[in-house]
Amino acid sequence: MVRTVNDMGPGETAFIADIVDEQLSVKLMEMGFLPGVAVRYLFAAPLGDPLCVSVLHYDLVMRKEEAAQIQIFN
Repeated sequence: MVRTVNDMGPGETAFIADIVDEQLSVKLMEMGFLPGVAVRYLFAAPLGDPLCVSVLHYDLVMRKEEAAQIQIFN
């Protein structure tokens, strides 16, 4: 089963496997979301959207629909 950043829980760390959406992948890769890079799920807003992750020593807030495009592995 393929997991995405949306499937992670607070404090969980995983590694980026792929970014499904091609247009979004260019944007995210420019920000350091590269295959094999660790991503840590920090927290989500009270209603679950948006959520905050940590990549390469900085925090980034993204929408759930964007996070669903980032496939991960442990």
